[in-house]
Amino acid sequence: MNKKFPVTVLFLTNNENAKDLYRWIKDRCPAVLNSERLNIQEIQNLHPRLVVSYNYKYIIGKEIIDFMQGSMINLHISYLPWNRGASPNIWSFIDNTPKGVTIHQISPECDRGKILYQKECFFCPEKETLESAYLKLNHEITELFKSHWQEIYDGSYRLHSQEGTGSYHSKKDLEALMKRVDFQWTDNIAVFLDKYRKNAGR
Repeated sequence: MNKKFPVTVLFLTNNENAKDLYRWIKDRCPAVLNSERLNIQEIQNLHPRLVVSYNYKYIIGKEIIDFMQGSMINLHISYLPWNRGASPNIWSFIDNTPKGVTIHQISPECDRGKILYQKECFFCPEKETLESAYLKLNHEITELFKSHWQEIYDGSYRLHSQEGTGSYHSKKDLEALMKRVDFQWTDNIAVFLDKYRKNAGR
């Protein structure tokens, strides 16, 4: 443990919308924020009790995952195993798969770790935009985290494995979609889906 600054939680993010949760955690325990690519030397020096990843763009190496011995979790805005990978919100509507949020252990395979907690969410495409659904999912996952904070911090949660094949999408999938379908994140979801279906065969 770093004696100068005993860090108990290392919080990984590259997104401003995750920093409110970081501040919430910091009010409850010694925590530090990292937005850069994490390396093994840093994790060994800090030796945190828990690593929390939320909207963090870098792949975390197996050496770091092994060092943390399971005390490394990710907040993912999908109902795993559905929509692993990038941009889960938009793909859940395109593929008509379950929607929700999941807190899971980080594993070497993308979004394949065992589940701590998850919650299914429901949306009306005619009443939501892609942006509003995204914001609601982020709200739901932060509330899920807060409601189970003590168990997460103590490590007293129960784990269960992901069931089924689910689905996966990469950043390249989203890039290809954006070239094929002209849309904005503020588009009504029903309108967006209509655009998508009209362009699906191109």
